[in-house]
Amino acid sequence: MNTDPAVMAFLQTRRSRPAKLLGLPVPDRDTLMGVLTAASRVPDHGKLEPWRFVVLDGAACARMAQMIVAHGKDKAIEDEKITKASMTFGQAHLVVTVVASPKPSDKVPAIEQTLTAGAVCLGVVNAALASGFGANWLTGWVAHDAEFVAHALDITQDEWVAGFIHIGTASSTPPERPRPDVAAITRFLD
Repeated sequence: MNTDPAVMAFLQTRRSRPAKLLGLPVPDRDTLMGVLTAASRVPDHGKLEPWRFVVLDGAACARMAQMIVAHGKDKAIEDEKITKASMTFGQAHLVVTVVASPKPSDKVPAIEQTLTAGAVCLGVVNAALASGFGANWLTGWVAHDAEFVAHALDITQDEWVAGFIHIGTASSTPPERPRPDVAAITRFLD
C-alpha cells in the first residue's frame, strides 16, 4: 500500500476559512475550472451527475445581496437574518453554488444523489484549499428558500442548493476548533 504523506497531512489538517475573512484575489477562471473538475471526482453511482454549478463573481454577489434584502423584507424575515445573509454575499468576491439536481433513476435512490451533491461541496472546499485559497461551505435560509433561489439562481422546482462555497484569499488563519474524538465514535465489529 502506498500512502501519500502529503495528501494525508493535508486531509488531517484541512481547515475551512470563515467567509468574512476571504478577500481578493480569487481564483481566475482556469484555476476555478480546475477546482470544479477536481471537486466533481466524487462517487456518482450511475454516472448521473446529480449536481451542477452556478458561479457568482463579485458583481453577481453584490446583486445577490440586494435581492436577499428585498426578498427578506417581502417575506417578513427577521432583520437580523436578512442583514447576516446579505452581508455574507455583499462581502463575497466569489461564490460557487452547488445545485443538487437529482435525476430520475430506478437504480440510484434520491438519498445517494443527495450525498453525492454534498460530496461535491466538500470537494470544492478541499480543492480550493489545496489550490492555496481559503474556502467555506455555507447554506442558511437563503439556500432553503425555494422561491428565492428559483428567481435568483434559476433553480428548478426539482433542484435545491446543497451549498454556497465562498472562495478567496484568507486574511488570517482562524484558531483550531475542537475535533471529534474518533476513537469514541468508532466501533469495530469482529
